[in-house]
Amino acid sequence: MFLAIDAGNSNVVFALYDEVNESWKNHFRIETQSSKFAAQLHKKVPLYFLEHGIIPAEIKRIGFSSVVPEINEQILHFCENYFGTLPYLITPASFEKLLIKSLRPNEIGSDLMCNVMAGYSKYRKELIVVDFGTALTFTVVDAKGEIIGVNIVPGLKTAITSLFTNTSKLPDVALKLPQSAIGKDTIHAIQAGVLYGYTSLVKGMIETISLETKMEFTVIATGGLAEILTPLEKVFHEIDRNLTLEGLRLITEANL
Repeated sequence: MFLAIDAGNSNVVFALYDEVNESWKNHFRIETQSSKFAAQLHKKVPLYFLEHGIIPAEIKRIGFSSVVPEINEQILHFCENYFGTLPYLITPASFEKLLIKSLRPNEIGSDLMCNVMAGYSKYRKELIVVDFGTALTFTVVDAKGEIIGVNIVPGLKTAITSLFTNTSKLPDVALKLPQSAIGKDTIHAIQAGVLYGYTSLVKGMIETISLETKMEFTVIATGGLAEILTPLEKVFHEIDRNLTLEGLRLITEANL
């Protein structure tokens, strides 16, 4: 089996790829910013494998994408000891053998490259990949697989947390799209403002990019919060929560 490890700013996601059935399964995560990250890594991963009857020796290859370099050594060392396999860490040098190209490989995050690798490998045409993570990103790709550019704004949860932490009277609220776009109380007002506001932001960004480039894009959404903004269902051609993981697998395979 193939193990994908995707270290993001909020969580480190672990997932197994069943190469026989060609499907992803057994997703679990550890909070990245926890002060006890190392302890959680050594506790939760073996416990998860034990509870699900997965033998560590079954893991033959490990792909590792990280935008949090300060935890890389901990994960590499843990995998080498627990699985007996050193993960393949995606770096800018990994991009040289890919279908996709970036003019600034040292600046673009490996997570975004994973998204584009998976999306372009499937569609082979102009793409916009919208990733709903800690940051909301729009990665724009032309028909040749070259990344034209990336737009970054604060993610949904980041926006709501910012309101909660930087104001004295506004509460922390659930990420739930209300029925009305007009807030009737404080909680409703925040949910309507952020979630309907971001719905318009995403639509507007895609429209603006399309007008500027004069291209017709296939739009793919990914990330844990991709399905919250239900009014965007017709804007996206596909919502694929495993897009980053699939790209991670494809980039690892291209380099091993």
